[in-house]
Amino acid sequence: MKRLIFSFLIVLFGSFLYAAEPDSVLVKSDTTFEDCTCKGIKLYGRVKIVSSGADLKVKVVENWQDISVKVVDNWADECGKWKFVDNWPDFTIQIVDNWEDLKVRFVNNWPGMK
Repeated sequence: MKRLIFSFLIVLFGSFLYAAEPDSVLVKSDTTFEDCTCKGIKLYGRVKIVSSGADLKVKVVENWQDISVKVVDNWADECGKWKFVDNWPDFTIQIVDNWEDLKVRFVNNWPGMK
């Protein structure tokens, strides 16, 4: 009888996990994986690095990134493609070690949300 109740509880708990919305499982703070945004900012385009007052605080990592970024010279129009500029950026970033909004890994291939 105990095995039957235990098995029922496992199946019941598993069905709750399966029925959970993907957003509730995959979203870290204000970062959404479906539309490639963080705090309402699209994570592609023209980017400027600033020392304060940035739109996003970014931590550069080698593992466990939120997004893989490929630095491009032209056509930064897809998720994870950034073109660094001095003027007229789409958004600004500040490189930090703690309290980041987003963890970034720079790559040569396959940019995008992870």
